Amino acid sequence: MAICPECDAEIEVDELDVDRGDQLTCPECGTDLEVTGLSPLELDVADEDDDDDDDDDYDQAEGDLDDELGDDDEDGDDKDDGWDE
Repeated sequence: MAICPECDAEIEVDELDVDRGDQLTCPECGTDLEVTGLSPLELDVADEDDDDDDDDDYDQAEGDLDDELGDDDEDGDDKDDGWDE
């Protein structure tokens, strides 16, 4: 049995089926929780922006790749725009 840190509800958790870092959702308040301790079983509110950070990292990496490949044209093509070499 664990306690939700957000609403103090008792959450039934099988301590043998969870590991530190696992994500749960409180059935009472719907808060996303993370297992932070195993003996005794402890829960904390999970970070919400983990998924958003991954998306931002992907977008930044894609832009960096375009820069390395020389794709600095806004429409995405590398055709000659009239500049003499």
